Amino acid sequence: MKKKIVIGSRDSKLAITQSELVMGQIRKAHPDLELELVTMKTTGDLILDKRLDKIGGKGLFVKELDKALQEGRIDLSVHSLKDLPMEIPEELPLVAFSTREKPYDVLVYPAGDQLVDINLPVGTSSLRRELQLKQLYPNWKVASIRGNLQTRLTKLDRGDFKSIILAYAGMARLKLEDRIGKVFSPDEMIPSAGQGIMVVQGRAGEDYSFLDCVNDKCSEVEALAERAFVRYLEGGCSTPIGAYAEVKGDHILIRGFYYNEKTEECKKDKISGAVQDAERLALELAKQLKGDA
Repeated sequence: MKKKIVIGSRDSKLAITQSELVMGQIRKAHPDLELELVTMKTTGDLILDKRLDKIGGKGLFVKELDKALQEGRIDLSVHSLKDLPMEIPEELPLVAFSTREKPYDVLVYPAGDQLVDINLPVGTSSLRRELQLKQLYPNWKVASIRGNLQTRLTKLDRGDFKSIILAYAGMARLKLEDRIGKVFSPDEMIPSAGQGIMVVQGRAGEDYSFLDCVNDKCSEVEALAERAFVRYLEGGCSTPIGAYAEVKGDHILIRGFYYNEKTEECKKDKISGAVQDAERLALELAKQLKGDA
């Protein structure tokens, strides 16, 4: 009999698509394994009328999946890394980081050729995106939008917004790149830490060597550097902090965005150096932006 691996996912179309991409890699490398996908709604998927920072943060997207992992109802869970809280339970480690899709934020316009009311707001639920958008377009109005990617597109297309900001990765994985109107460069809008990376979470003490077919070492280095940057700045749920690390050969470039809530000051900077110093460089940049250097 084949060994069975049960994989947990949120039940949104994007989350399922991402889980299936990971499962496809595992099947190709390990045809001897039997894979089963289990989906579930999380608290974060159910509460759509409030911003994340008002209801408990990103942990609301993983609570149910974490519980299923701890209880042994699933063996793995697949997430968008940007949706995970910074503090990961020791008993539920991150065991694989996918090859990164383009990590950029994008502006998406309503479908079709209908005239759009320019007085309508831009939709985003991210204060990080809102603050950087206002630096680029000070006169644009911004309004909160919640829900999975499909829900947000529906709200856009029915005329609630003139455009919305989404992650390129989600649009690409659902083959919706033709809906993208503008791609923000990382100098214009620094992404959320981990954006574009899918991550697999498991249980401590288990053998996950079969996930070598999924894990991308460059993504892992970039992810750990970005999360170290955010963690130093005490960036939790929806704290307006951005981080983007790029590995090129044995060199790494790290961009950081920090918003000081007391002074209401936005700061951006970058740092570069050797890949083996990635997390140290990330901490150095975080200290500089916070004024601790």
